[in-house]
Amino acid sequence: MGIKKVGVLTGGGDAPGLNAAIKGVVWMASESGVEVTGILDGWQGLLDGFCDETLKLDYAAVRTWDRDGGTNIGSSRTNPFSLKEGGKSVDRSAEVVRNIRKLGLDALVAMGGEDTIGVAAKLSGLGVPVVGVPKTIDKDLAGTDYTLGFDTALRNALEIIEKSAVPASSHHWIQVVEVMGRHAGHLAFWSGVAAGAHIILIPEVPFDFDRIKKLLEKPMARTERFRQGYALIVASEGAAPKGGDMYTADGAKDSFGHVKLGGIGAALSKWIASNTKWDSRSVALGHPQRGGQPSPIDRAMGLAMGTAAMNCILKGRTGLMISAKGIVPTPSLGTVPLKDVGGKVVNLDVAKYYDEERYNLKPQVLS
Repeated sequence: MGIKKVGVLTGGGDAPGLNAAIKGVVWMASESGVEVTGILDGWQGLLDGFCDETLKLDYAAVRTWDRDGGTNIGSSRTNPFSLKEGGKSVDRSAEVVRNIRKLGLDALVAMGGEDTIGVAAKLSGLGVPVVGVPKTIDKDLAGTDYTLGFDTALRNALEIIEKSAVPASSHHWIQVVEVMGRHAGHLAFWSGVAAGAHIILIPEVPFDFDRIKKLLEKPMARTERFRQGYALIVASEGAAPKGGDMYTADGAKDSFGHVKLGGIGAALSKWIASNTKWDSRSVALGHPQRGGQPSPIDRAMGLAMGTAAMNCILKGRTGLMISAKGIVPTPSLGTVPLKDVGGKVVNLDVAKYYDEERYNLKPQVLS
């Protein structure tokens, strides 16, 4: 029996390039006479009480979607295998499987990061034909060298970091910029390198406050040029001091067990102002760093990955995630089993790139 109807959903945090990937799915499906149904708000859209509202997607509807940031079909951090209800964790995955059949879907394209792909892998184990598309601005998903949203978020972060340096240089203070990155420091590291930050703090390497103070003494002591009397620190939200924990906004956890991170920038800035001779300011980029129009790379990669996902389904190949290997925007696209992706985090290659003494790029990164 051929493929007649396919569903597509986006889960977890929104990311630039998702709408381009949806467009790729729809375009490839249209070429083969397959109907595409947009599932609203991620896995939540396949639970009882939500699955009756879907969005029919055709060529005309998604024609300009690749220009849009975010996701036009909504998202959520819903985990159908562990939903909190009345203080208890409830498994409602059977509803998802049942509603996929109710909607007449022959297969499903799930776009997301570690958590969304993890749910897709479990559903695949239950017999659901599903193909994943990798998305996360953290670029920490296993099985692929690129994830949708990273390039745009990197550019957004760099823009704000550079703008933050202007008042810092004028007033001779230390500017701390907090960017996203729970377990991996790709975004903080590469945006910090590009911005010429003096110090970059990442989750992979715990930092020492006294070491930061010593590192700041050198750039702040320069007198060759008056404007050099300032410093930039870029910190990943998941970075933590030696012997300490990550900074959290509150103790609440989502259905995947993640706490909301945030506060390292403000805490570090306060410590600097209290324990050194320098003034300090902090800014947390928050969700705007993944906002705005997707970059050319995220548009192109989204279209390519969405098309590849639909092509896999048409060929009867499911239980897979699209994988990009090599340098974007011209990588080799392939697939990896869903079961090999979920629950795994790809960290920054500290041994290759990160100087653990200088908290910055190694002077020599060539192998």
